[in-house]
Amino acid sequence: MSATIVNGAEIGKRIRAEVAAEAAAMAERGVVPGLAVILVGEDRASSTYVRSKRRACRKAGIHSELQHLPDSISQDELLQRVGELNRRDEIDGILVQLPLPDGIDEQEILEAIDPAKDVDGFHPINFGRLATGQDSFVPATPLGIMEILRTHDVPIEGARAVVIGRSNIVGKPVALLLLHSHATVTLCHSRTRDLPLVAREADILVAATGRAAIVTPEFVKQGAAVIDVGMNAIDDEGLIRELFGENPDRLADLDKKGYTLTGDVHPAVAEAASLLTPVPGGVGPLTIAMLLKNCLRAARLRRMGGA
Repeated sequence: MSATIVNGAEIGKRIRAEVAAEAAAMAERGVVPGLAVILVGEDRASSTYVRSKRRACRKAGIHSELQHLPDSISQDELLQRVGELNRRDEIDGILVQLPLPDGIDEQEILEAIDPAKDVDGFHPINFGRLATGQDSFVPATPLGIMEILRTHDVPIEGARAVVIGRSNIVGKPVALLLLHSHATVTLCHSRTRDLPLVAREADILVAATGRAAIVTPEFVKQGAAVIDVGMNAIDDEGLIRELFGENPDRLADLDKKGYTLTGDVHPAVAEAASLLTPVPGGVGPLTIAMLLKNCLRAARLRRMGGA
């Protein structure tokens, strides 16, 4: 058996087209959804990700603006910026790009965002509403995972689901989404005993650990759907060859960039799984697409009465 490899780019393209069509219809009614992004400092990865988000907004017909602030900004000054965006009616979503520099209390900043504009789904009110099964904004990556499962007709109701990783951004929210879809969910972490044994119970296995290739075939039940959320840069040529053989694209990455990206799931898992998301190109393209969808929803709820 060899897994169906998910084409996240194709699914993301479909979602973005749907968002663009809805944004155009909203514009005809006088509402242009607006997203404000706060970027603090000069973190290279964050800057690249923010550019991708803003480019996606433009293509989808969503107004975006960037507030690029120096890493010397104080906690109070940053809170003031968030407050100003909360008060601006034409801004429907506020996104604070993480990580923030040392000396800034990330949690206090995230909690200062109006929950109605929290398109990242990180505010405790939105997380609490998700936990209790109420409508809320949900982080984009977990929404993307659910979209992949639906697109590929993976049965969720009654399935055994195992999530490895308990972060507030991916692990806990996706566990709750699976639970609300009537899966029986086990949430694992670094202290879970007999982790491979627990993981092998899963019909749906989600790996979100941030550890390269930790999920090997011994973790995977034959025929399981495996969702790899990891995004790990590896620069060890020996490890790259061990994972990918003489794959010319991976070796070219090493020559050009000094690293290649891999997930939390070992490539050999493809021989046991029925469905597998690759890295890159699996869950990643869905993250920005679902963020755009959240921004559209915020505009609809705030300025169109949910219409």
